Amino acid sequence: MLGERIREIRKKNQMNQIEFSNQIGVSQGTLSELEQNKYNPSLETILAIITVFSINATWFLFGDEANEDSIIENSGELNMVENSLINKFRMLSTRDQTEIIDIIELKNSRKND
Repeated sequence: MLGERIREIRKKNQMNQIEFSNQIGVSQGTLSELEQNKYNPSLETILAIITVFSINATWFLFGDEANEDSIIENSGELNMVENSLINKFRMLSTRDQTEIIDIIELKNSRKND
């Protein structure tokens, strides 16, 4: 639900309700009620969240599983999936890292065909 995604965005940005509500132009009380799914946000609030926090609109509005781990869309920062992949990659041996790089290069070459 939207309230859960709003809370997730706020927590990911390490903000309390007052800080977050100031960024999106609603009161702290309104934000609290939104996070509790007491009602849906206005269009203006939705647009503010998507714009201010560079949120993937499909994920935010529909919880689309294909975009679930892509909370940050165009901010230039790594998203949760990318961070997870990097951490897992670093735990591999040099040989395994080389193999993963080869697989990625193969997949990218097929994508461009």
